[in-house]
Amino acid sequence: MATQVDEKTSDGSTNSRNALNEETASDSSRLALDNDPVYSYREQRKIIHRVDRRLVITCGIIYCFSLIDRGNLGNASIAGMTDDLELKVGFRYSTIVLVFFPTYVLFQPPATLLSRRLGPRKFLASITLLWGALEIGFGFAKKWTDMIGLRVALGILEAGLYPSVVYLLATWYSRYDVGKRYCAFYVIGCLALAFGGVLAYGLMQMDGLSGMRGWRWIFIMEGVFTCVTSFFAYFFLVDFPDKADQSWRFLNKDERDFIVRRINKDRDDAIPEKFTLARFLRPALDIKIWILAFISFLIITVTTSISVFLPIILRNGLGFTIAESQCLIAPPYCLAAILMVTSAYLGDRFHVRGPILIFNSLVALVGLPIMGFASSSSARYFGVFLVTAGTNANIPTALAYQANNVRGQWKRALTSALFVGCGGIGGISGGTIFRSQDAPRYIPGISAAIACNCLVIVCVLGLSGYYMYANKQADKGKKVNEGSEAFRYTI
Repeated sequence: MATQVDEKTSDGSTNSRNALNEETASDSSRLALDNDPVYSYREQRKIIHRVDRRLVITCGIIYCFSLIDRGNLGNASIAGMTDDLELKVGFRYSTIVLVFFPTYVLFQPPATLLSRRLGPRKFLASITLLWGALEIGFGFAKKWTDMIGLRVALGILEAGLYPSVVYLLATWYSRYDVGKRYCAFYVIGCLALAFGGVLAYGLMQMDGLSGMRGWRWIFIMEGVFTCVTSFFAYFFLVDFPDKADQSWRFLNKDERDFIVRRINKDRDDAIPEKFTLARFLRPALDIKIWILAFISFLIITVTTSISVFLPIILRNGLGFTIAESQCLIAPPYCLAAILMVTSAYLGDRFHVRGPILIFNSLVALVGLPIMGFASSSSARYFGVFLVTAGTNANIPTALAYQANNVRGQWKRALTSALFVGCGGIGGISGGTIFRSQDAPRYIPGISAAIACNCLVIVCVLGLSGYYMYANKQADKGKKVNEGSEAFRYTI
């Protein structure tokens, strides 16, 4: 009996010591990161917050207009575009939604390389101007086939934004600073999803001006806003850390060197290796980055379907008026922003990503049956809140999950492109799961979204289980993670 008690006590003490050692190691890592030979802690935070203001906010605003320009089909559809362009015939509306994504996916890897070679400031500002001009062209479409060509071209231009920004942010921040920055970037973007309907409803009131329907003014004015944004982006966007002192009124050389030192302390990859195609493509042999990309596919399938079809679901499925459908889009995205911020804070604070991804997927899994099977419209709208919050909160968390678990500039570039590219394929599938013929319950779409969230949980459990095993092996000196003896995966 005494021996059994001693063994239990010993096991409990060992577990306590292991937990304490992990916490101490985490704290020591943070202290080492903040210990700089030139700048005090307060001076470091001032520099990092200056980067936040210039980089995260500017990228977030561009992404906001990207989402508005990409997702305004639903708003234009219920504002009269469906009747004017005869989109109720066959699968015309779904086809217009879908044709955006093939070029969007195919052009992402080369676009990420172009961003690295040309510099993000020139590259991102240029494509923003071009797709803004293209968006204006949507307002002058005469038949539904015109929309097809415009959406294909829009996919080519917008392909360069998201993977380039994901890559750019990851190069500027340490692994446990980047989660909150991805969150801030995406929350700013979610303003588009939240208030895009309200903006569209306001622009609809221009109906009849210059003899044009209100839905045409939605495209024209939002395109003008995007073009104006591109000029501001040219001056306020910044380049990669190794060239930060060349950006307009930004960091000086000493401050740039501090950022580079900080990134090298965290993972030793601030300065890119010389580019070769083999070096860029070799990481594609790593199955882990494909599982991360598959997680992106699953999450974006659900978020795209919600963002594109939510106005139609509210109008045709839940029976709200056009004005109500446009305005009721906003509240669910406000809840999503709250859950995003909470997820990012907890993830960076406790150095975890996987458990948060699982929790958010469970939130969506609770909401989906309510959205599909509840008897009253108010209850189904409550389900929309949970689905929108859970799935959208997983996007910045998943971005941080992949960014924390790769090392090396070119592997990071390829992983970002694959992650976002497979998300683009998720956009294709998301454009098909809520079909007009399934109204008002949309049971096939609800079932597909449930399957996606279940698969996210399975993939995260598998990856995080491997990461835990690899870290334990590295602690014993039996394995080297990502080419660095000091590197440990984030669970």
